[in-house]
Amino acid sequence: MQKTPETLDPLAEAVLSGADPDELRRTPLPREYVAAHLLASDVGMFRDSTSKDVRSSLRVGRVPMPELAPDEVVVAVMASSINYNTVWSAMFEPLPTFDFLKRYAKQGGWAARHDQPHQVPGSDASGVVVRTGSGVRRWQVGDHVLVHPVHVDDQEPATHADGMLGTEQRAWGYETNFGGLGQYAVARASQLVSKPAHLTWEESASSPLVGSTAYRMLVSDTGARMKQGDVVLIWGAAGGLGSYASQLVRNGGGTAVGVVGSERKAEAARAMGCDVVINRQELGLGDTIDPTPEETIQIGKRLGRIIRTETGDDPRIVFEHVGRAVFGISVFVAARGGTVVTCGSSTGYQHVFDNRYLWMRLKKIVGSHGANLQEEQEFTRLISNGRIAPALSALHPLADVGEAARLVQKSQHVGKVGVLCLAPERGLGVTNPALRASIGEDRINPLRQFA
Repeated sequence: MQKTPETLDPLAEAVLSGADPDELRRTPLPREYVAAHLLASDVGMFRDSTSKDVRSSLRVGRVPMPELAPDEVVVAVMASSINYNTVWSAMFEPLPTFDFLKRYAKQGGWAARHDQPHQVPGSDASGVVVRTGSGVRRWQVGDHVLVHPVHVDDQEPATHADGMLGTEQRAWGYETNFGGLGQYAVARASQLVSKPAHLTWEESASSPLVGSTAYRMLVSDTGARMKQGDVVLIWGAAGGLGSYASQLVRNGGGTAVGVVGSERKAEAARAMGCDVVINRQELGLGDTIDPTPEETIQIGKRLGRIIRTETGDDPRIVFEHVGRAVFGISVFVAARGGTVVTCGSSTGYQHVFDNRYLWMRLKKIVGSHGANLQEEQEFTRLISNGRIAPALSALHPLADVGEAARLVQKSQHVGKVGVLCLAPERGLGVTNPALRASIGEDRINPLRQFA
C-alpha cells in the first residue's frame, strides 16, 4: 500500500483547533486532500492472484477536491470505519466499482464528476460540516454530523415512500465517489444526521452503515418486525452487523442466539448482548461454503436442538448476511411461520435450500438493503440516549487503512474496525461529557478489549 505523509491544510488545522463557523467559512477549501483511494488502472491487478490482498490496491495519497453541487456538503472527516463493501471495492469484485461510477456519470450534470481515474471509498464518516451547497437548508457550517451511507434522488417519487426503493439509490463511497475514507468527503445534505454528543469521533463513525442496516432488518416495518419474546438467530454475531443486531434484540425484549467462529468471538458476542452463543465448530460447519443437502439438514437439526434446549423455542427470526454457506440451514431452522431476513451473501450469492421447509411451514424470506434516512435517524437516537453501544474494537490511522481493511477481509476482527482520518488521536469529539460519564466508559466501549 502506497503511503503519503498526512500534512494538514489550513482548513483542517482550523477544524482541529475548534474554529468557529465564521472562521471555517473564511478559510479556503484545499484543492487536494489526503484520502484512501483506488485506481482504475489497477482493476486487473488480482487477475492471477489467489490472496487478493487489499493492502496492494488501497493507496493513500492526495486526490483533487471535487466541485460542490447545490444539494451537497463538504465534511471534514474526523473518523471513518471499514465495511465489507470497501473490501469488495479494493478486490474489484464482484464488479469493479469504476463500472458503477461510469454508469452514474452518464446522467451528466453533477453526476459526471464521479467518473474519475480514482475512487475514494468508505461508507461511514463522522466529522464537521465545512461547506454547504446553495440549496442546503437544514445544516450549517460547524455542525457535527454522521454521514448516512445511502445516496438517493429526492426528486424520484419512490424515494418519498422509502429511500431504498428508488432506482437511483446508491451506496455512498461504493457506487459513488468522494467517500468517507479521507480527510474530506462530499455527501448530499439528505445523508446527514447529528453526531451523538457523548461519543468520540471514532466511536460514532462505527455505526451509520451496519447499525441502520440491522435496525431495518429487525425493527422496521420493512424488515422482520421483531416482537418482545422473539428468539432471533444471528449469524456472524461478533461482527459489525451482528454486534448491533444483538443489542437491538436485547433492547426489544427478545433472546439473541449468536453463531461465531472462535472462542474469542464468542466472548465478544456475549459482551454485545447475546444470550446464547454457539461456535460454528459445534455444528460441524467449519469453513465449508457449500454444504450438501444432507449436511444442511443435519446441521440444521443440530442447531435447532441447541436453540430449543437453551431457549425453549425455535428462532422466529433468522438474521442472515452470510449467504450460500448457511442460507439453506437458515430456512430449515426458522420456526414455523418465521422469517429469514437477509442483507448480504459474503460466502456466495447463489443459494440452495429445500423449498418444502419454506412453503409447507409458511416461512418468509425478506430481502433488506441498507436503511432509509428515517431509519438511520431512529437508530442514531438509540445511540444518542445510550441504549446502544458502539461496536468499535480496533482503530487505525488513515495511513494504515490497508491493514484495517485486511483485518476485515480475513475476518480477523470483531465488531467494527475504525479509521482515524483528521482526528489525530483517539478520544476526541465529545461535547456532552456529563452524559458520557453517566453511561460509563465500559458500557460505551464493550469491544475495546478485543482490539
